[in-house]
Amino acid sequence: MTIDKKFIDQLIEVSSRAAYASSHIVGKNDKIAADKAAVDAMRQCLNKMDINGKVVIGEGELDEAPMLYIGEELGTKNGPDIDIAVDPLEGTNFAAKNLPGALSVISIAERNNLFHAPETYMNKIAAKVDQKNIVDLDFSVKKNLDNLAQYKNKNIEDLTVCILDRSRHKKIIEEIHNNSSKTKLITDGDVAGALLVTNDEFKVDLFLGIGGGPEGVLAASALDAYGCFFQGKFLFENKNDKQRAKSMGISDFEKKYSLNEIVSGDSIFCATGITSGDLVSGIQSYDKSFTSETLVTHKNSNFKRKVKREYNI
Repeated sequence: MTIDKKFIDQLIEVSSRAAYASSHIVGKNDKIAADKAAVDAMRQCLNKMDINGKVVIGEGELDEAPMLYIGEELGTKNGPDIDIAVDPLEGTNFAAKNLPGALSVISIAERNNLFHAPETYMNKIAAKVDQKNIVDLDFSVKKNLDNLAQYKNKNIEDLTVCILDRSRHKKIIEEIHNNSSKTKLITDGDVAGALLVTNDEFKVDLFLGIGGGPEGVLAASALDAYGCFFQGKFLFENKNDKQRAKSMGISDFEKKYSLNEIVSGDSIFCATGITSGDLVSGIQSYDKSFTSETLVTHKNSNFKRKVKREYNI
């Protein structure tokens, strides 16, 4: 089954309106208010869509921010049963501090085709490879780099790895440098970080490290359309995490999930720039209108492009 292409334009407007709402609070050092603006605008737009939507990837629990909560029902109920994954403001610190890379992100799929992920951490790896056993979460950093260099016909010193700049990654970053490869360190925004492997223009060969589980599912939706490799393993730090995971149908806490286990079937993904970054440009506001740029993918129609739109305020 496929998602109707008519939803592409509608979803571009959803993420664009959310991005525009959040853009008013960029640089005001208030990530909660910036997130709430995006959430409220996204909810309002989704409720106008002719879908029977259900949020399976919510946002905000780790940040104690206003949520589009897991299980929330959205839409007019006059349409197909749809799973919705959202991060209305990906990169809350970017927006608060007026730094590059804040996005508004949404993905939809048919009911039960998007993985129901708890708000916990995930160990992830992504690369633009179409074979198994090139990169893998269980491989050493050296083996992943060696295999990827051979696969891409590159020298290992020409490889660039995108990874969150966190103390938990100190050893991995050292190993990357010890193997003569380069790093692109990001402070936030690991949906965007994972998507940098999709196109040579971004000059990123591998994405890896521990980040948000929900962000992993969102990134997987876009990576699927690009034919990329993605693998994720949830990290459950305590009994409460495990209990929540059990309630969402997760029984094997050590399982590595492949891309087609996280996103099955067709999906549409949109990421609209709030502040300009590597992926897309930010919102431009005028007297009576605004322009947005959105990275859009629709797997079944092989639609993968940046879309610029102008909307009335």
